[in-house]
Amino acid sequence: MHLAAVGVSATYIIDGLLIIGAYLIGSIPFGVIVGRSIYGVDPRDVGSGNIGAANALRSMGTWGGVLTLLGDVLKGMVPTAVAVYVTHSTPEVIALVGLATIVGHNWSIFLGFKGGKGVATGLGVLVVLSFYAALVWAVVFLATASISRYASLSSMLATASAPIALYVFHAPWPYIVYAAIVLALVLWRHRTNIVRLRAGTEPRIGQKATQGAT
Repeated sequence: MHLAAVGVSATYIIDGLLIIGAYLIGSIPFGVIVGRSIYGVDPRDVGSGNIGAANALRSMGTWGGVLTLLGDVLKGMVPTAVAVYVTHSTPEVIALVGLATIVGHNWSIFLGFKGGKGVATGLGVLVVLSFYAALVWAVVFLATASISRYASLSSMLATASAPIALYVFHAPWPYIVYAAIVLALVLWRHRTNIVRLRAGTEPRIGQKATQGAT
């Protein structure tokens, strides 16, 4: 009984460390790092002021956007992959690890609990949870972007496809709940974009954003 209790305690400690580590990794502001170190630009001071790939593209150009995108996707993939393939955590813990990376990106401890919108980081998590659901996400994003030229609309619709795709592909229920929570967070973080979409003032992909828009 004593050994069993120690084993359970160790599992809880590992799970807690995974979640904390995921938050810290999610908090790494790749957009700011790439902008300052390579381009001499802080994306928070340019265009929409967001630290994600879309504003990195506007403020740093193609390669700045690509590097930011890769960093944000990887920081979602790595902690989730550790939980799945290294510690073999339960689906509930894996979902919490994925959510912690999103929270870290959106409310980074390194940026005074400010941050991005969690879209690319969420894609990174989804790639590990279900590669096929991630493919659906990518198809929805690319199709919407090619038709509308709105990064924000593409991000929201792609994120909305995730819980549906996970359900269709019979993912564990904690993954589906995770995806639904992420969708709510993404919609909340895009609330000003939604207002601009309805008003017809949302900048399209490749178009400069007005200063102060988020």
